[in-house]
Amino acid sequence: MQSAALLHLLQLASPSLPIGAYSYSQGLEAAIEKGMVRDEQTARAWIVTYLHEVVARFEAPVLWRLLQAFRQKDLVAVTCWTELFIAARDTAEFRAESIQMGYSLGKLLVDLKIADADLLTILTAQSELPLPTSLACAAVALDVPAESVVLGMLFSWAENQSLVCVKSIPLGQVAGQRLLLSLRPELQTAAAVAQGLEDHQLSNWAPGLSLLSMQHEVQYSRLYRS
Repeated sequence: MQSAALLHLLQLASPSLPIGAYSYSQGLEAAIEKGMVRDEQTARAWIVTYLHEVVARFEAPVLWRLLQAFRQKDLVAVTCWTELFIAARDTAEFRAESIQMGYSLGKLLVDLKIADADLLTILTAQSELPLPTSLACAAVALDVPAESVVLGMLFSWAENQSLVCVKSIPLGQVAGQRLLLSLRPELQTAAAVAQGLEDHQLSNWAPGLSLLSMQHEVQYSRLYRS
């Protein structure tokens, strides 16, 4: 990867990107509340299972397809995968999370004036913007290789999950970094899986995760929005 593309990827994957990713736990806070995630070992098991069963089999493959669609400036394909992704958000909190972050990144993309007219036309044609759609548009506008974008998205997701564990179990800072470092081979495997799945193989079937997401609404104490 050229240095310019690497720097762009680091910016897109940075926790300082003003889209609010730090305010969501994606069901993890509810799992911690119930004692399902309580230490470094159970935190790693949670992240690895979530990664391979949901993110690598649905969210990352949809991002991969959106990257190809934006690269080809294919409005029909972008709209198809955008609508499918939104429809697959099976709780109100998951849906609101993706739409809020997608909207924020889409607005940032417009404000920074980094996308050409064709990409902006496709982006603004969407009735709602989930995060993968805005991220794909931004990555193509900045000419970041699709393979790197998928890996960057997976790392960003894993980093956020690790930070939730550090703050909420709580884990120590060293334990959090050890956890994140241990996920490298898992992230590489997940990226390869995401890029190799056929359309009919995509699935985000995880009823236990959906139930935890729904229970978050009535949780006694909430630090996160999902």
